[in-house]
Formats: sequence, C-alpha cells, structure tokens
Amino acid sequence: MIVYVHGAKCLGIDAVPVTVEVNITLGVGIHLVGLADAAVKESLLRTVTALQAKGFHVPGMKIVINLAPADQHKQGSGYDLPIALGVIAASGQRDLPALEQYLIMGELGLDGSIRPVSGTLPMVELARRQGFRGCILPEESALEAVDCQGVDVFGVRTLEDVLLILEGVEDPSALLIWNTERYRRALEEAAHPHRAYMDFADIIGQEGAKRGVEIACAGGHNLLLVGAPGSGKSSIAKGLAGILPPMTLEESAVTSKVYSVAGRSSGTLGFIRSRPFRSPHITASKAALLGGGSGDNILPGEVSLATNGVLFLDEFCEAPKSVLEALRGPLEDRKVTISRLKAKVEYPASFMLVAASNPCPCGYWGEGDRCTCTAGQRMQYLSKLSGPIMDRIDIQLWMHPVETSALVRGGKAEPSAAIAARVLKARKVQLQRFEGSGIFCNAEMSSRQLEKFCPLSDACKDLLENLIDKMGLSARAFTRIIKIARTIADLADSPQILPEHLSEAALYRFLDRRNIMDL
Repeated sequence: MIVYVHGAKCLGIDAVPVTVEVNITLGVGIHLVGLADAAVKESLLRTVTALQAKGFHVPGMKIVINLAPADQHKQGSGYDLPIALGVIAASGQRDLPALEQYLIMGELGLDGSIRPVSGTLPMVELARRQGFRGCILPEESALEAVDCQGVDVFGVRTLEDVLLILEGVEDPSALLIWNTERYRRALEEAAHPHRAYMDFADIIGQEGAKRGVEIACAGGHNLLLVGAPGSGKSSIAKGLAGILPPMTLEESAVTSKVYSVAGRSSGTLGFIRSRPFRSPHITASKAALLGGGSGDNILPGEVSLATNGVLFLDEFCEAPKSVLEALRGPLEDRKVTISRLKAKVEYPASFMLVAASNPCPCGYWGEGDRCTCTAGQRMQYLSKLSGPIMDRIDIQLWMHPVETSALVRGGKAEPSAAIAARVLKARKVQLQRFEGSGIFCNAEMSSRQLEKFCPLSDACKDLLENLIDKMGLSARAFTRIIKIARTIADLADSPQILPEHLSEAALYRFLDRRNIMDL
C-alpha cells in the first residue's frame, strides 16, 4: 500500500508542495529517492531511532520513500516527520484517516520530540491555497503563523501529539497553536516589548541632520551621512529606529516571510511588527549582503532581511567597492534576483539605506585646517561613491561637529515621539495616495506614478530646470528630487509640490555637484 504525506519546500518567499510517498513491499532495505540532500538522507537514521523510542517497529521489508516531484532538490531536516508518519501508516501500525488532510513538516529528535523548521509562513499560505484542512508544525515554528487566517495551525511537541490529531479519535483542539500554553506565554511577553534606541532628545544639536532624517523616514528615502568623527552620524542613525512608522499588515507579512524562510523568526509570535534595522559590518561579503547558497537552497541576505526597514552601513567608504556596487540593483529595483546554474530565486529588497562615512581618510576634511590628506587622497577616498550609487541615494547630509558650548551647556532637543508623530502622519497620507498600487511610500514610486502623483506647476518646472543645469544632475537624480519634494510637501500638509519644497529637496544633493572638491 502506498501512503501519501503532504509537505512543502520554499523557493524564495513562496512554498511549493512536496509529497512524501511511502511504499512497503517484499524485499530488503530502506531506499530514499527524490533528489534529497545529505540532511534529508540522514533523516532515515533519525526517523528509525525515534520510531523505536516511541514503541514502533520498522518492518524488515523493502521500504521505498519518494520525495515528489523528483526533479527538485529537497533540503533540510523538515521531512523527518512526514517520513515517520508514512512508515507508521504504510506498515499498518496505526490507522491515520486524516493523514492526507494536513500539510506536515518537522524535525524529529531521537526521543520522538519535534524540533522547529524554517519557512513556516510560506507553508501555511500554501496549505490555505491548496485547500488543506490545516498544518501540523513544531510548536515553536507554529507561533510564527498565529496571524494567518483561513487554516488550522497545530503546534506539536512530540510524535504522540501528531498521531492524536491524525487518528481523529479524540478532540485535538487543545493542540491548536492558539490554545497552547506556549502561545499564552508569548502573548504576555509581547505585551511588554523592550525596544532600545537613542531618543533624539538626547542628541545635542544637528538640527539640520535631524530634519533630513525626518524627511527620509517620512518617505522611505535612502540617506547618506558624511561628517568628521564624533559629529554624531552613528547616533543619528541609531535614533532613526525610534521615529520609523509601524509596518502595515501587508508590509509585515512580506518581512515576516523573509525571516521565516531564513530561519530567523522561530519562536516569534505572529508577524514581525517592528521595522527591521540591519547593521552588517563593512567586511560582509557580497553573498552575505545579497543572499546566496548552493543549488536552489538560496537564503536571503542582509538587503532582504532589511525589507520594509533600514539597512545601516557604517564607514561606507571603507567597504570594498565591489560590495558597494552590488547594491545598485536592489536600490533601484527593490528586489534581488540570485541565479545559480539550476535555480533562480527572487527575494524582496525594498529597504531604506542609511550609510555613514567620513569625508576623507583622516576624517577631518571640511573642519578648518585639521585635514592632513592631499587632494588626491580625498578624491580617491570619495571615488568609491560612484555616480550610479550616489544617484540612488536620495538625501545626502554633511554633518559638522557640534559646538563646544552646546555640548557643555547641554539641554534637551525635540523628542523622538514628536518627530515620529509627524512621520506617521505623512506616511498615512502616502498610504491613502498609493492604495491598491502595491507600494507604500514616495521612494517606491515608478516613473509613471511620478507623473500621476507629482504634477508640477510652471514655476516648479522653471526652478527644476535651473537646478538641473546648475548642479549637473542626472535623470535619476532629477526624479529623486521630485520624490523628496513630494515627501516635504506631505510633511507640510500641502497637496501640491511648491517651489520651496523643490529648493529644500535640492539642498540634500550636494555630492551631485560638478566640483565636489570645492565644497
């Protein structure tokens, strides 16, 4: 008798069905086929040991286990549980009438316990689309899916829990993830979140930089902070997390799926609600930044883990130029496509880049006569910021050290809460503007959407023409200025873009000027 157990595998942030077929006939040996990797092949020994630990026996016959479709590679240990259930059902040791009604994944411990797996959210979505009655997942992994609707999600700890659900003799509702003790504990912990970020009230001075950061957060614009050591670049970047607006449900779902596939959200209660703030070191490789892996086991990188959040790159000009140039595609397309010989995977990468850099190797160019670098050294240092990269960075801020008197006398600046309220108000305007278009902020507008949502008066067109001729802007920088102006108008509650909005937006493009060394 052939038994079918339904599982899944992830391709990008989507899941595709995998059917575990088990057949027991006359013969000898256990045979696993279906392009399984080493982790899946090792599952046979784990599964046999777990079954014996729970009082089951492995028939001394020929057992053929096929992972269909057989032309797709299968990775990971999540197929342990489907294989064990297939052996139990095919050998007739238990009657499991509901076996084909559920999507089942989980790693088995040698004692029959069930350990978490990655990719829970895409699998639950697949189960809903395919019309399954529910999903049976490890309890820790099932916590990720508590916000999913339209399908039952069971969180199990041991093999006995799974058999109780599939036999249909007793009521298994106590194993629904929403009814478990672990869910109640996680709910209590989520009610008292701990968020550590610097309040702008504690950052003395730098009002111009704070204004630029407010605009960047309000419109989701990329941001570059250039300044001498100690000018507050890192503090401003870290305080930025406190003024970002909360994610919408759609944004939260996409970000949560990326973290689920990457195996970084196990034990998290429901969707990720706070915007991610990723801060990789400058020595990170291109694979770590963009994502990578072998075969079709391609995992998301930092640009995808920062989706709908912030990617902070400190000491931007110290990073290898090849790594910086690799950001071109994700910054423009807001997605990253990773290709291998037999696989191509696409991940979302709609993030807000926040970069910080010194203006020269010694760090003090522009601060009186403190700079000890030659003009050639400065040019070589800033040459890592190529034209294509600078075109994609909307707001460029030059930060000077705070005056000594301001530091000594101290005082309090505007708190993050007040800035966050203005940012949220502007984001709500944008959500209404872009409703149903698939984008959420001004920075994501395409050329066609720019024409629709950012009409310019004759006075604005004349001003923009003069700015482009004077600063030598590219076509991409031209569109970025309009997007920034649209955000400034939103912060000012203005339905139209005015000349003063364009003038302020142009001030944030100082690195685009023809003679940067004259600054």
